[in-house]
Amino acid sequence: MKKANLIIDRLNYISTIDDRIYGSFIEHLGRAVYNGIYEPDHPLANSKGFRTDVIEMVKKLQVPIIRYPGGNFVSGFRWEDSVGPKELRPVKLDLAWFTTETNQVGLQEFSEWLQEVDSDLMLAVNLGTRGADAARNLVEYCNHEGNSYWSDLRISHGRKQPYNVKTWCLGNEMDGPWQMGSKTPYEYGRLAKETAKMMKWVDDSIELVACGSSNTMMPTFAEWEAVVLEEAYDHVDYISLHNYWSKIGLDTQSYLAGGLIMDDFIQSVVAICDYVKAKKRSKKKINLSFDEWNVWYHTKESDKKIEHWLQAPPRVEDIFTFEDALLVGGLLISLLKHSDRVKIACLAQLVNVIAPIMTTIGGDAYMQTIYYPFYYTSVYGRGDAIRVNIEAPKFDCKEYTDVSMLDSVAVVDKEKGELTLFVLNRSVDEDLEVEIDLRTFEVERCIMNVALEGFEFGAVNSVQHPHDVVPTDKPVGICSDGYLKTVLNHASWNMLRFQLKEEI
Repeated sequence: MKKANLIIDRLNYISTIDDRIYGSFIEHLGRAVYNGIYEPDHPLANSKGFRTDVIEMVKKLQVPIIRYPGGNFVSGFRWEDSVGPKELRPVKLDLAWFTTETNQVGLQEFSEWLQEVDSDLMLAVNLGTRGADAARNLVEYCNHEGNSYWSDLRISHGRKQPYNVKTWCLGNEMDGPWQMGSKTPYEYGRLAKETAKMMKWVDDSIELVACGSSNTMMPTFAEWEAVVLEEAYDHVDYISLHNYWSKIGLDTQSYLAGGLIMDDFIQSVVAICDYVKAKKRSKKKINLSFDEWNVWYHTKESDKKIEHWLQAPPRVEDIFTFEDALLVGGLLISLLKHSDRVKIACLAQLVNVIAPIMTTIGGDAYMQTIYYPFYYTSVYGRGDAIRVNIEAPKFDCKEYTDVSMLDSVAVVDKEKGELTLFVLNRSVDEDLEVEIDLRTFEVERCIMNVALEGFEFGAVNSVQHPHDVVPTDKPVGICSDGYLKTVLNHASWNMLRFQLKEEI
């Protein structure tokens, strides 16, 4: 059996993790909202029509912030259609997904659902078919106390206290030709700047996310970020990154190395941000919001056949495999490794649409394979991120060379006096005997050892068999003189928690 070493040095501090790195996303797309979180006729629906079984599954994930209402949907969205008495709300055609939108769930209803799941709102404004005026009016509606037209309208709708939305997205994927009102980098940069100015004039406490490239393969990638930031740098706080991972055309070994794509994407955008900072002689740092990321490829072809103008048809309902869950676990490690600059991230999406949670209409909900690495990382990955020095065998595959079999990051929770280690063994056939050097942390004992391992790569969960692919609680190892020896099985995602002897 091959050997590897993981050295965890408390001096290899990366950053205090912003909890919003465990955010998610719900768009008016497919069954994410209707027959997802909201199903008034379901036997488990509460008085507001929200499914309580879904609420409990979301609460367990401890998602601190949820992006809404889109996504592509927001680029044609009139927010005024989604507020006020439900019986007066118009039914509209949504050109983003060619569906019919009833507006029966809007800002007020979604905010009430967020209270149920203990999450904050990350609200996107329409910079596709609309612009700065509608955006600043929405800030006034949401955040102004009263005695103005839009805030008084909110009060007349039964909401006296402001929503106090603090994190806002300035449009969505505005570089994409599929987007309503798509723009050139300069057009968008100017619009983002003027919109940001007006929004912050209404409420200077808000934070704003400018649109970055829709993915790394866009022809304007890098140029887009540079031009947009040269226009809007002084008025925004974050720039967004979006990327989805696909197995199509890849062998399993290359697929499991997909975290390298995320690492490179983040590093490239950080470099652009800092270039613009230097060019402007600015003291301000722009951080990143990776506000769309996930696996997405299983339904790409079948979704093209969906009839137009249906109301909430099943769409983008990818059923995730064990292999997908391993990749998601690795992507979470990448986000934490870059938590010094990635302050917000949104797993896209949360319910039914490329989601960790799936529902059946009138029936049960269940947790997909990707639920589990997200759950354990969200719950136990709070605190300070620590870079792990890795000495491990490497492999070559179809897409990459010299890839480390192991990827890893550690997190210290000073309040609880705990250290948590997340490790992915990317190898499809090599178990590794690993020695973990913990000496700088004075570890008392290992208190938890969880592994997602041992399944066929194509194994899935389903409503009939919801627990076919779940993590295993393994025997905890014995720490001796600051070391722990363990075996990390091939194709496995692992979490080890340690109790420290004293508070750091």
